[in-house]
Amino acid sequence: MPADESPLSAANQGESRITRPDARVEADLARMVREAVSDLERKKRSLELEIEKLERRRDRINTEMKTSFAGASQDLAMRVQSFKEYLVGSLQDLATSAEQLPLSLPEPTVKRAAAESSPAAPEPPPAPAAKSPYLLDAERIRSLLDQYRLRPDYYGPVWQLRRTFEPIHADRVANWMLNQGGRGAVKTLNSRLQNVLVASAAISMLHTMHGDRLRVLVLARSPERLGDWRRGFQDCLGVSRTDFGTRSGIMLFESSEPMAQRAERLQENNYLPLIIIDESEGKVALSLLQFPLWLAIAPDPNNPSSESYDFY
Repeated sequence: MPADESPLSAANQGESRITRPDARVEADLARMVREAVSDLERKKRSLELEIEKLERRRDRINTEMKTSFAGASQDLAMRVQSFKEYLVGSLQDLATSAEQLPLSLPEPTVKRAAAESSPAAPEPPPAPAAKSPYLLDAERIRSLLDQYRLRPDYYGPVWQLRRTFEPIHADRVANWMLNQGGRGAVKTLNSRLQNVLVASAAISMLHTMHGDRLRVLVLARSPERLGDWRRGFQDCLGVSRTDFGTRSGIMLFESSEPMAQRAERLQENNYLPLIIIDESEGKVALSLLQFPLWLAIAPDPNNPSSESYDFY
């Protein structure tokens, strides 16, 4: 060791050599920490954006669920109300039928023996059923009635009956089609919903047989009653608002004169008009009875609020 180099200076040089590498390490560590922090901040911002998207999507789904549930609830309420009206009307008709059952006493034995000893008079031949060129396929009519009654299709195509069809409804439609030839009155069921059901079954069968040639014309004395018929047809036949109108399948009228004029134009254009008359109509114009198909809902004579039909 040189004489002028003391042990203290040598120690200081060694310390400086150790200190310089530690500073570089610290600088590298600081740079790595800054990069890691910057990367974490980028990931944090990305996660915040994803969270915002998910929250917006959650709010949109909640809104759709609330809207869908409200719509389903409204539809369910309408179906429950329709079934309630149908059930009440059926019970009322059943009670009326029970009151009209004949309760006759047995005939005395003497009269019965005298009747048996006398020669039996020939029974009069049954009156010939009214026929219509539009209702000649009786087997198909009976087949459709059985289908509506035994195999109801609540989600069938438009113009097909979509409601429960009871024997009392089938009897009225069968009598109107097969015995009255599609031209006559049907006794009211004391419920407009059930009257619409009977008319809807007739419309469904006629549409099956004649297709888009059929045009339905409904006569009622007030917009409220016409609104009931429109909603009833939508419920029973699956038709929409576009099916109502002067150029559509169903037309609604408050007066018989424009109704008759429209039916005449339809016939001239090779369409088949079906006239339906609401029970609220106390008078029926004779001009409506010239058409090949008409169905009038006859008021109940036992109901004092109803009126009999007058023709003018």
